Amino acid sequence: MAKEREQERKGGKQRKQRKEKKESAWQERVVQIRRVSKVVKGGKKLSFRAIVVVGNEKGQVGVGVGKAGDVINAVRKAVSDGKKHLITVNLNKSDSITHVSNGEAGGAKVFMRPAAPGTGVIAGGAVRTVLELAGIKNILAKQQGSNNPLNNARAAVNALQQIRSFSQVAKDRDIPLEQIYS
Repeated sequence: MAKEREQERKGGKQRKQRKEKKESAWQERVVQIRRVSKVVKGGKKLSFRAIVVVGNEKGQVGVGVGKAGDVINAVRKAVSDGKKHLITVNLNKSDSITHVSNGEAGGAKVFMRPAAPGTGVIAGGAVRTVLELAGIKNILAKQQGSNNPLNNARAAVNALQQIRSFSQVAKDRDIPLEQIYS
């Protein structure tokens, strides 16, 4: 009887450790926390809006927004929203993108261009956060049209979604992969 309890405890502990290890692969970065208010009959109702970027630095990234009465719950909701809206990014050998890409969201426009190894991430604000958490190491990016961090982050995700790998292009054109490289 005592041995069974001991095994149950050990099994539960192992399961818990596995779960913690699994979740540690995701990184979260808060881009913005803003106090927002809603006018109601009795006055103003204050709440917090959090914008969070979630990524694993291996080609997956997502932007989430959460609203709650306190900051901690807003960030928690934003993280779960970001994990629901994950995208996969095609990276090349130099941890960059394969071709030039433009993304739009609201009034924000983001231009991205691949860079040589050793260049680093040259981008500003929310776009930089999205690129770093996607695992991109060498890239040039420019945000235009808006300073809104949410729209800029979403425009960056939109630009990353449009990127195709050489094998995808070859498949779409029904030509061998070697013909694209030549």
